[in-house]
Amino acid sequence: MSTSTKSQEAILAKLGIEELNPMQVESQTAITANKEVILLSPTGTGKTLAFLLPLINELDENLQEIQALIIVPSRELAIQIEQVMREMGSGFKVNAVYGGRTGSKDRLEIKHRPAVLIGTPGRVADHLRRGAFDTRNIKTLVLDEFDKSLEVGFEAEMKEIIQKLPRVKKKVLTSATQGVEIPDFVGLNDSLTIDFLKGKSNNLEIKKVVSPSKDKLETLVELLAHLNGQNGIVFCNFKDSIQRVSDFLASKNISHGTFYGGMEQVDRERGLIKFRNGTHNILLATDLAARGIDVPELDFIIHYHLPLKSEEFTHRNGRTARMNSNGTAYVIQGKGEDLPDFIGDVPEEVLEQLPLPKPSEWSTLFISGGRKDKISKGDIAGLFFKQGGLTKDQLGVIELKTDCAFVSVKSNSLKGLLPQVNNMRLKKKKVRVSVV
Repeated sequence: MSTSTKSQEAILAKLGIEELNPMQVESQTAITANKEVILLSPTGTGKTLAFLLPLINELDENLQEIQALIIVPSRELAIQIEQVMREMGSGFKVNAVYGGRTGSKDRLEIKHRPAVLIGTPGRVADHLRRGAFDTRNIKTLVLDEFDKSLEVGFEAEMKEIIQKLPRVKKKVLTSATQGVEIPDFVGLNDSLTIDFLKGKSNNLEIKKVVSPSKDKLETLVELLAHLNGQNGIVFCNFKDSIQRVSDFLASKNISHGTFYGGMEQVDRERGLIKFRNGTHNILLATDLAARGIDVPELDFIIHYHLPLKSEEFTHRNGRTARMNSNGTAYVIQGKGEDLPDFIGDVPEEVLEQLPLPKPSEWSTLFISGGRKDKISKGDIAGLFFKQGGLTKDQLGVIELKTDCAFVSVKSNSLKGLLPQVNNMRLKKKKVRVSVV
């Protein structure tokens, strides 16, 4: 095996983690010792690290082939796991393949074989049909958020993928939902279930806000004023509704981002980046954002539209009150609208008339150079402090990607900043800096 206890300590130090939580410790032991593990744990408890650590431990550093395949239901989850594994600094190559970008870009990246490949069902099945990579060395299969990736829409592709993995010796399935039927084609014979769902913290409060009319837009604005600049997601059931809600919030000068399935991949990613770095405190989203996206600690979520199933209610609520923090889920009930049984009888929050939330103090800048140009976060910070003349409190979150980077800066510093940092050299590359 390639990684020793010492290198695990080094990985945790690199991630800034002092020790694993009880779920991660138990999962690591179970995955190491068993061929089939089902891991059930709430959103935000660290399942990605729970399966990546034992997975990395099984990799052979002398084998230049794909050894582990991780299937995920969304592009964002693929990108997030890829990012986590890169930040671990294990020395093993990792790549993510997913819809929304060209297949040729995927093929170029996986030509030099990663040890770990992450992908969405459609894209992985497509590469397998084309014979883009050899499956004979894939010994570990992870189905992350398996309740979503085994849904009817993905079933044919999942079946096809699993049939083309003849030498898998270890299967790990993870979910934040209880009681999901696992199809026979997954081929589980003697699985061990680790269930941490029962121990979910009770830090979540659920409250309802009653709208005096069927149209909930005015009530949503009053609720956002009540929440006064806290971080949260507003869930809608349809992407068309998001446009309507977004237009209304824009007319009230309430800054926000959007996130839903029909968006271009680049816009989806930028929406999340601006939400993570504080340029937007509010994200309007469909249930696509109810799981598997990397967002900051949320103070609240709002069910603008009532969820259609209890699982989605659970997943949406799981975005807040994560780990040991507190959070509130608000249900907006329209005039004459009945709450589903799974929401139950929840206390009502009566809203006062308050001023609208102030715009965010932060703006996001795009930098046209990234990891492949050997640029580090320190290089970027240096550019903004030295050439840009920013102070520490004017520079926010720096996100470094393969071929670009994003930085949040205080909006009031923008005017004189851009001429100082645009077209400057970072390492050997002259970079463009522009407002997103």
